[in-house]
Amino acid sequence: MSHLQHLLLDTLLETKHVDSAALIKLQERSLSVASPGFNVMPSDVKTLVNGYAKNPLQARREGLYFKEKDYKCVRADDYSLYAKNGNTGVVVVKTHLYLLVATYTEGMCPSICVEATEKLGEYLRRKGN
Repeated sequence: MSHLQHLLLDTLLETKHVDSAALIKLQERSLSVASPGFNVMPSDVKTLVNGYAKNPLQARREGLYFKEKDYKCVRADDYSLYAKNGNTGVVVVKTHLYLLVATYTEGMCPSICVEATEKLGEYLRRKGN
């Protein structure tokens, strides 16, 4: 298991308020690492990199289609996107090299998912990632 996968598991999934997580390489537009069982399809990578990362305001207006679900954006700026679909949601944080993606499901606390994901994103930005 890689250092990055350990980071995802230890800082996000261990909270019990993140269902799954992944790191997407911005330049290569490819999946770098994901939590076990989280299959991010190339079309989802493309949606996140081309849609949100390049134009967060458009994502805010139009919403986000991710993992075969339509999400309503509740925040979209240069560094973060939060979107929800009923009691589930996705949090995306942009670093220098990656998009950090975390999901939560029913019964999980969205604010804890957001806080943990933002903190890991901040850590990666400080490290130059």
